Order: sequence, then structure tokens, then C-alpha cells
Amino acid sequence: MTQDTLATWHELVRTRNTRGLDALLADQVVFHSPVVHTPQSGKAVTTQYLSAAFHVFFNPSFRYVREVAGPRDAVLEFQVEIDGISVNGVDMIRWDEAGRIVDFKVMIRPLKAINLIHQKMAAMLQAQQ
Repeated sequence: MTQDTLATWHELVRTRNTRGLDALLADQVVFHSPVVHTPQSGKAVTTQYLSAAFHVFFNPSFRYVREVAGPRDAVLEFQVEIDGISVNGVDMIRWDEAGRIVDFKVMIRPLKAINLIHQKMAAMLQAQQ
């Protein structure tokens, strides 16, 4: 399932297709935000966070620069420029035997980027409510 899950994720990112998240995420998926202290559980809240991230992160400068994958997990390093700030981070993704994502963790650096992402994600999530 490694290639199918990763290929599907990369296609969603490439096409900015948030509607495809429903089929890719497990019902009990857990999302770990770089700016929220507690893990967020469930497909609905994870979809909300990832949909906001699609708008905040996925501009034309976004690109994955490295991928390390195992049979049921992967670490994808990314770079993007947002408002003139260079953001570097990783998406750590784990999926089940059916290929559905069960755990999604985002880590970001440097501090200036974390502060910017916190501000932009908060605004995007507020707008979704």
C-alpha cells in the first residue's frame, strides 16, 4: 500500500484537492499540529486542519524535497515560502493495512515560520467556522 497511499497524497497536494481527503483518512485518524498542544482525533477535525493547510501551505513555491518511506509510514520533508518567510518542515504520515492514514504529524522550523503558520492557520480555521 505504500506507493498507493503516498501516490494518492501527492496527487491531492498537486491538485489541491481537499475532497479526496475523505477517502484517504481513517475514521479515527489523529492529527498532530505544530502549533496545537494536544493531538486532534477524528476524520472531521483532521480534514478541517488539512484543508486549512492546503490553503496556507500549497502555493506555487511548495515542494517536497525528500521522502523516506517504509511499508506503512513515511516522512516527507517540504519547503515553501510564505509572505517572504522560508518555511521548512516535515509531514510524518502513518497508514493502516487498507492504506488509510491513521496518524499525521507536522513539524516546522524555524521559529519565525512557526509563528507565521500559527497566525495563518488560526485565521483559516476561524474562517471555516
